[in-house]
Amino acid sequence: MLHIYCPHCEEHREEEEFRPKGEAHIARPADPENTSDEDWGNYLFFRKNPRGLHHEQWFHAAGCRKFFNVTRDTVTYDILETYLPGQQPAVTAESRKAKASAQASNQGAAK
Repeated sequence: MLHIYCPHCEEHREEEEFRPKGEAHIARPADPENTSDEDWGNYLFFRKNPRGLHHEQWFHAAGCRKFFNVTRDTVTYDILETYLPGQQPAVTAESRKAKASAQASNQGAAK
């Protein structure tokens, strides 16, 4: 069972209390009146489904009933961070590559 940290409640809770709600950081069309049907369709229905690092929106259904964001590895199911809406993730693909590169060079220097 996963224990997920809710940044609103500021505590870890069991995964049954939460509901995933899809991809995070999706920008709504700026001018809805002049948005084409194709662009609306893309906004409403098409989401990324990456292998690896993914930023998702989750809902604390059995707790504070608030939304928050999760950075999760879709391969290992590891939750790497949780953060409030409006904030940017600290864990990104670029930061993971930089960390892996630094670890590799540290291991090379240790030999």
